[in-house]
Amino acid sequence: MWKQCKWLKTIGDMEQKQITAAYIEAVKAIKKAILESRYRAARLVNKEVLALYYAIGGYISVQSRSAKWGSNAIGTISELLQQELPGLRGFSETSIKRMRIFYEAWCCIFDNRPLATDDLRTNIIPVGDSGRIEIRPLTTDELTPEALDAFLAVGFTNHYEILAHKKDVKQRLFYIVNCATGFWSGDKLKYYMKDDLYSKRGCMPNNFTIAIANTDLRNKALRSFKDEYLLDFVNIEDFDEEDERVIEQQIVHNIKNFIMALGNDFSFMGNQYRLIVSEKEYFIDLLFFNRRLQALVAIELKRGAFKPEYAGKLNFYLSALDENIKLPHENPSIGIILCRDRDLKTVEFAFRDINKPMGVATFRTSSELPKEYQGILPEPEELRKLM
Repeated sequence: MWKQCKWLKTIGDMEQKQITAAYIEAVKAIKKAILESRYRAARLVNKEVLALYYAIGGYISVQSRSAKWGSNAIGTISELLQQELPGLRGFSETSIKRMRIFYEAWCCIFDNRPLATDDLRTNIIPVGDSGRIEIRPLTTDELTPEALDAFLAVGFTNHYEILAHKKDVKQRLFYIVNCATGFWSGDKLKYYMKDDLYSKRGCMPNNFTIAIANTDLRNKALRSFKDEYLLDFVNIEDFDEEDERVIEQQIVHNIKNFIMALGNDFSFMGNQYRLIVSEKEYFIDLLFFNRRLQALVAIELKRGAFKPEYAGKLNFYLSALDENIKLPHENPSIGIILCRDRDLKTVEFAFRDINKPMGVATFRTSSELPKEYQGILPEPEELRKLM
């Protein structure tokens, strides 16, 4: 009897676990549906907001540029709007001017005709004695479906940031697409524009062409690394001589910022990562895993210019990682030498007979002046003597 009761209890426990598992699956399914619905709703709302701001920007553009309005017209309109709709947000004088900038930046693409022509005025913004604004969906054949979807997914604030800092249409679309697909925050967008991600991505000297046979993986690897990294959170001006370990420690203390500098899909695995080969210890400065590449990424920090011997040492580390650390389903490890400077011909010769994928990138820190200002001001030591 006792055994039968125990058996029934076991069956009951199993059924309860199955029910609990079913509940958990139900919660996951409902949660996923809710989040997807919210995401679609947010996209639709954002799409409508952009269309509204674009139409208002067009109306303001035509009226203000035609000299029909007097000075401070936009400020006056903003104040009157607040009186008509108390508590209205997003329609300050500055915001309305930004809507005009938004329209004037994109009207040649969305409307396929130059700005401020009579045809544009009658076709897009019919204006009678009272005036009327026509809100239309933003669609164009000049943008790829991916670019258009991204355009409609990015918020107006980020749109304006891109317009304010980038003049070239290709660069603007690059940041719009990446902002949408990477779910960039405003701070992350500003960082990547400041770091000039558009120019640096895919330009890093490397041997991927010969070391990575898979074309798709090779292209992903090329897009995953930049030619130069801005480490504006690293401040080494308090040290008489730069030390690789000092830089490494500041990177570790600011690992979130460093991952943002690297880009999406990087996960930090550790610094001074220990490898054991023939009972001897070796240490990799920084080790990451890239989800998109499904590969370990070893980074070696060098305080000076690139030297050929760095490639041999990194090749050794990559071989040890692939032999002892890499999992069977992962791709071969990739190495990056992060240094102050490099000579491209030296890098080319150093990589010529290396069979492990690696590249050489440079870095800048917060204590450095931009290149265009170098040479204008005296060096720090000179300033100390003068003072």
